[in-house]
Amino acid sequence: MKKLCIVVIIIACMSCTHDKAVQLPEISHADITEINDVSAAYLFYDETQSDSVELNRKNLISTTNWLVNVDKRLTLKQAIPYIQFLQEKKQNSSHKNEAAKNYFTCHNTSINNLGFIEFTQVVYEENIKDDILKFKDSFKIKSINFSLKGDIFILNPEAEPFVSKSSISELKNDILALDVSGNMLSLVFNNTLSFQDYITYKSALLNIELKHAEISNIEFLDN
Repeated sequence: MKKLCIVVIIIACMSCTHDKAVQLPEISHADITEINDVSAAYLFYDETQSDSVELNRKNLISTTNWLVNVDKRLTLKQAIPYIQFLQEKKQNSSHKNEAAKNYFTCHNTSINNLGFIEFTQVVYEENIKDDILKFKDSFKIKSINFSLKGDIFILNPEAEPFVSKSSISELKNDILALDVSGNMLSLVFNNTLSFQDYITYKSALLNIELKHAEISNIEFLDN
């Protein structure tokens, strides 16, 4: 019944947007597959618009869990400003529910149904280059950079060379091989990555269990 309620909410919202469709990003596994008390926002990929983005948020209720449905074809540069707008709108609402969270909606291919990735506490920042220099000097923060071409670069100020190259298939082992005890791992995403690529990386990171370190909730966008 819970799954049915979520599907009905999404279909109802879609009918209010004149049959426009969002191509949800795909993931092969999701820890979260059911959410109650929800309302939804949609970020459409629209080739008729100058910025190719259209936001529908008419049905959002500030006290509910928000399901943000982002078309996988959008780039981070296109989608993130709208996501930040939604975050600020909920944060600044006069009617708050501290227990309500924000989730990206995905197509969970392993069960051919919906899966969700929480982003309630994620903060998106720019101007990463100056911060990378600070990381190198601090010997505390290690940075994982996701490039446009599919390469992943791990910046480790305690290693030689300072930058090592990884891939999505090698990422888990490469991160676990780091001496990350007491360290913070910072994420840097090229802002021209598609939202599908972003979700693929986020899903992979969620499957890595770090016992003596944590991934920063501040995510940097680089160009």
